[in-house]
Amino acid sequence: MTYESAHEAPHYINRAGWLRAAVLGANDGIVSVASLIVGVAAAGPDRTAILIAGAAGIAAGAMSMAAGEYVSVSSQADVERADISRERLAILQDPVGEEAELVSIYQSRGLSKSTAALVARELSQGDALAAHVREELGLSEVHAANPLQAAFASGLTFTIAAAVPLVAAAVSPTDGIIWYVVGITLVALAALGALGAQAGGAPKARATLRVLFWGAAAMAITAGVGRIFGVSV
Repeated sequence: MTYESAHEAPHYINRAGWLRAAVLGANDGIVSVASLIVGVAAAGPDRTAILIAGAAGIAAGAMSMAAGEYVSVSSQADVERADISRERLAILQDPVGEEAELVSIYQSRGLSKSTAALVARELSQGDALAAHVREELGLSEVHAANPLQAAFASGLTFTIAAAVPLVAAAVSPTDGIIWYVVGITLVALAALGALGAQAGGAPKARATLRVLFWGAAAMAITAGVGRIFGVSV
């Protein structure tokens, strides 16, 4: 079996970085803007006020999600770079001790001491830093933090998903805005849960139910606040 044929099976872990940000952005976009619209509608304003609130929610939310993802993932990347720098210095100062660490890691994973020592020695002769970063820190190109990718995915999916309840509010009858928005939002959330699960190779039913439950809860609570206090939230 060649290296290529051994890796023909699909793997989804390399999607984890952008997929997490994309699903988070889309889910937050649908839920937050739908909840905002439902809360404002429950307080009793006219359609114009509802649409303005929804549009403002999209603009503010998309920028907030993108900025939040960028700052958060950038902080993660800073930590990763600092750990890699410390590991590089440790290898320069004590190469024998660092190689012994690799031996112990491979032994803990089931290799015999002689085999572990052979693997550690050959990897250290090739690219010791890459071996330590992978084995000790658990980092690789797949798992490395990418702030721009996460920010773009989150901001874009937030905007697209948040437009769904806004469009629903725009085309629905004035006396049925809440029910139209809730119904369409729940359908969109179900689709989002299923698509996210499929993109990540996870079970669809559980992911869909999870997204539906929390989305419905958010809209119900916000509608209750709007109706009780008569204010937009």
